[in-house]
Amino acid sequence: METETVEPGTGEPVAGRRWWTLAAVSAAQLLVVLDGTIVNIALPSAQESLGMSDASRQWAVTAYALAFGGLLLIGGRVSGALGHRRTFVAGLVGFAAASALGGAATEPGLLFGARAAQGVFAAALAPAGLSLLTTTFTEPGERGRAFGVFAAVGAAGSAVGLIAGGLLTEYADWRWCLFINVPMALLAVLGTVFVPRDRPLREGRLDVPGALLSAAGFACVVYAFNEAEPHGWGSVKVITLLNCGVVLLVVFTAVEVRASHPLLPMRVLLHRARAGAFVSITLMFLAMFGFYLFMSYYTQGVLGYSPVQAGLVLIINAAAALVGSTLIAGRLLGRVAPGLLIVPGLIAAAAGMLVLTRLTEHSGHVLPVYLLPALVLTGLGLGCVMPPTASLATAGMRWHDIGAASAAYHASQQLGAALGTALLNTIAATATASYLASGGHTAKAATVHGYTTALTIGFGILVVAACLTAALVVPWGRRERLTE
Repeated sequence: METETVEPGTGEPVAGRRWWTLAAVSAAQLLVVLDGTIVNIALPSAQESLGMSDASRQWAVTAYALAFGGLLLIGGRVSGALGHRRTFVAGLVGFAAASALGGAATEPGLLFGARAAQGVFAAALAPAGLSLLTTTFTEPGERGRAFGVFAAVGAAGSAVGLIAGGLLTEYADWRWCLFINVPMALLAVLGTVFVPRDRPLREGRLDVPGALLSAAGFACVVYAFNEAEPHGWGSVKVITLLNCGVVLLVVFTAVEVRASHPLLPMRVLLHRARAGAFVSITLMFLAMFGFYLFMSYYTQGVLGYSPVQAGLVLIINAAAALVGSTLIAGRLLGRVAPGLLIVPGLIAAAAGMLVLTRLTEHSGHVLPVYLLPALVLTGLGLGCVMPPTASLATAGMRWHDIGAASAAYHASQQLGAALGTALLNTIAATATASYLASGGHTAKAATVHGYTTALTIGFGILVVAACLTAALVVPWGRRERLTE
């Protein structure tokens, strides 16, 4: 007979409401991930409509990334202090309001401010949602299915954002790339009526030094990654930002070790298997966000696809991620050791990127021979990695540490995505320029060479991630105790 789950701290049964929690949290996860890419497609139209300069237009993307990445740890602490459900609802309402403001923007500054506000509310929404999922689904079988669905939404969200951005921009208006968030967020709010209440954490004060240092440190690092793409890794601005970010994060770590109520307890990071989950998801996102970037560039710039056609190609990847996260990882999570899902997933994604490194200017039948297997393998790999890493990042945590662990998991994804886009794009641009300078090559050949060079680096990153995960996520033949 199945043991009925109860609300943490209340003892009230929630058997009839668990799956409403999953629906609401998945909708919120889609909002957060989708908004990281959907605006990219709409940016040229928004620039023309609002009269943005070429130098300032990047802030429509950067403002969101800075606020989201910089405030995630604070969002996790707020979620624990106010209660995960209450923070989740507030995040949804705020995200909807910020999206409506951005869609109605009449000048660039208003759009940039709205995007920053979206990032602020997303920084509270993301850890609160994962915390709710962790505390609601505790039975291994149900936990596997729930995290599989949650991960499927996260894995497919970036591709869905590119597709939706292309369709809305081409057939409606760029503003709908922001307005579409409003009904989605409000539907998720309605779903929270059935989400079980949880207890807020009422011990200790906010770690103000830790909050300021983490926000400034993460913001500097994310901003440096964003600036590396247009200015190069050797620019004074990028080097200064990176140095400042690293110093601030080192000081943050020193402060957290000594704080009585730290923003990020070091026990969250120092557990071996949990550290493996953070490492693997960071490196996975680093490689995959570079992969998505090159898929967009290659299909449109080299193959001549329209934005909508390029987005539709990525449906293959989204569908494969859905299969990997729900039909494979979702069913096996809790039955096999996490490493038996994460390591093969990383290897599958690496194999997908390896296929694309064989592309040349003269490659024929590109879609069936190269793109299709690459999109399927990377999608399956991502789908197999996300559920066990999300579950492992929060498993066995003390009640008051769940918000911090959830925030750290999302911060790992955010840093990986920002670094991957900047690093692999810089590698591609450098390789392209060098290939052209060597003489005797067309611009198309040089462009393809740049992409394959960067994807080779992405392949290597995933192989390294698989090796590190095999060493850190220990239990291949036994279960590891994760309870703190």
